[in-house]
Amino acid sequence: MGYTKDDELAINTIRILAVDATSKANSGHPGAPMGLAPAAHVLFNKFLSFNPKSSSWINRDRFVLSNGHGCLLQYCLLHLFGYDLSLDDIKNFRQIDSKTPGHPEMGDTDGIEVTTGPLGQGFANAVGLAIAQANAAAEFNQDGFDIITNYTYAIFGDGCAMEGVASEAASTAGHLQLGNLIMIYDDNHISIDGDTNCQFTEDVLKRFDAYGWHIQHVEEGNTDLEGIEAAIAKAKEVKDKPSVIKVTTTIGYGSKLQGTGGVHGNALKEDDAEQIKEKFGFNPKEHFVVPQKVYELYSKRAAEGAAVEEKWNQLLEKYGQQHKELHAELLRRQAQKLPEGWEKKLPTYKPSDKANASRKLSEAVLEAIHEVLPELIGGSADLTGSNNTRWKNATDFQPPSTGLGKWSGRYIRYGVREHSMGAIMNGISAYGLHIPFGGTFLNFVSYAAGAVRLSSLSHERVIWVATHDSIGLGEDGPTHQPIETLAHFRALPNMMVWRPADGNETSAAYYMALTSTKTPSILALTRQNLPQLENSTIAHAIKGGYTVIEAESADITLVSTGSEVSLCVDTVKLLKDKHNLTARVVSLPCWEIFDAQDKEYRLSILPDGIPSLSVEVMSTLGWERYSHEQFGLNRFGASGPYKEVYKKFEFTPEGVAKRAVATVDFYKGVKPRSPVNRAFQQLI
Repeated sequence: MGYTKDDELAINTIRILAVDATSKANSGHPGAPMGLAPAAHVLFNKFLSFNPKSSSWINRDRFVLSNGHGCLLQYCLLHLFGYDLSLDDIKNFRQIDSKTPGHPEMGDTDGIEVTTGPLGQGFANAVGLAIAQANAAAEFNQDGFDIITNYTYAIFGDGCAMEGVASEAASTAGHLQLGNLIMIYDDNHISIDGDTNCQFTEDVLKRFDAYGWHIQHVEEGNTDLEGIEAAIAKAKEVKDKPSVIKVTTTIGYGSKLQGTGGVHGNALKEDDAEQIKEKFGFNPKEHFVVPQKVYELYSKRAAEGAAVEEKWNQLLEKYGQQHKELHAELLRRQAQKLPEGWEKKLPTYKPSDKANASRKLSEAVLEAIHEVLPELIGGSADLTGSNNTRWKNATDFQPPSTGLGKWSGRYIRYGVREHSMGAIMNGISAYGLHIPFGGTFLNFVSYAAGAVRLSSLSHERVIWVATHDSIGLGEDGPTHQPIETLAHFRALPNMMVWRPADGNETSAAYYMALTSTKTPSILALTRQNLPQLENSTIAHAIKGGYTVIEAESADITLVSTGSEVSLCVDTVKLLKDKHNLTARVVSLPCWEIFDAQDKEYRLSILPDGIPSLSVEVMSTLGWERYSHEQFGLNRFGASGPYKEVYKKFEFTPEGVAKRAVATVDFYKGVKPRSPVNRAFQQLI
């Protein structure tokens, strides 16, 4: 093993940089980087396979810092090893537009694999990265050509261990026997509230042992570099279990406040910072000092990584000569390009085609496209038969030893674990070779809200197949009927929320979800059958909104989504026959996409001079952007056959007509400005 004074100097340099950066920003968490520096040094300098000058190399080992508040640990390592992160960037920690934000963010900082911060998310992301590697290896590796061989490493702390999403993901990883996943548990006994004796006294390793993980403990994590190295090496030898290494450390090692909550989330006082520097052999009056020996030590390791990649590139070239199709497929998927003409497989429908539930229409899309999109991988949170997410000849992603499937399988049994399913999908997407989808009821996407938010923030192409989208699911009642869910997720920046009204709109939703490489999607789908609409086409729907029924000199526009569009269509005749009113009908399946259209188009769909009424069996929140009056459900639903539930809340042609008449009467003599016309439009 052989550790020298240079290794000690490198570890202490990381500690001092963390102290200086948090002091300069007067913000941040110096304690975790100071305690974890030895373990991170061993991991990066002895085990991690990477090339700082080629940070997107597909076979690099992945590293995730799940306890993202300790981000200076990662930032310092990335700088010292030669990634595109300067010492000035370290000095600019937590400042506006810096490359070193308050928590690791994918895309902002070279070398960051996933966005972490909300605790437990990175842990689950790491499970997703490991799943993606195992699946890709099974697909692309051939005899003599081990193209995909990387490991996923992660560090997590007590906060992550407490979060439920990490427990869900750990259970999944243990079942899947992910031997390519190695995690280091920073056992420092401190969280924001102080010593974890006040709230977290379980035996974490026993829990992981029960999950089916390989467990080890390094008791002297502050100094035992040989022990840390031996533990990681042993973990790499275990091929049929994920591994967790509990490394007992002292938070804020070297500080006067070491081992206490005082060094967790606050910059150190000046005298403490100075005594630490003196203790570790640095000038107490100097700041952001990196000894040349440290740069040399780490650049040597970086050069070794570059050589490993070069050797891999040579192997890839030979692979391309002997396995041309697989080679081309690998390059295509890495470039995030979809196969030429794949969209021709999307089902299309005529108004005369039979009515069908949009969850079944979604199933038809998956059945039609799965062969031409081999990167599509997904599953369900124990609702396969309800979500209709499994194509007929699908093979499950399972360890072959279980007899339940293969590593090359593309259907994942997530179990009743919605939150970790979402976070795992983010990791699968971040790996770079797959497009993940996951099914559950729309109501239970709310369980995964933390992961959904990070999909948007991280620009991950993740698809939620969210069925049973309204009171239309009927008998299960208010516990299962989503009322506020769409309002919540429509409020998310960079999130496409689709609520298709028929088959063509469902195909359009998938088209946009699959072609939008930097935006996640939620597809809200019905349990009940929907008719195929007049004027519905994929081309119309991919604009986010279009006119289903046009009428000259219309008295009112009925604007809607999903199952209520056909309800509005049925209302048109009633309004004409009983009230002598002419109505237009607009379908608005995706607000995010509609808002991206030019103003001229949006005004052609929601024109000036005509009052509009929105109709959706959910919260009316947000609909004022597209309608003058809103008919929705600002209370919880009810249990019963779905048609009776709709009737109870007056979501019938008569109920819509009653509110349409009231809207026309209210705006009589007035030519209202379209809700699309707003003062800030020119500023956006």
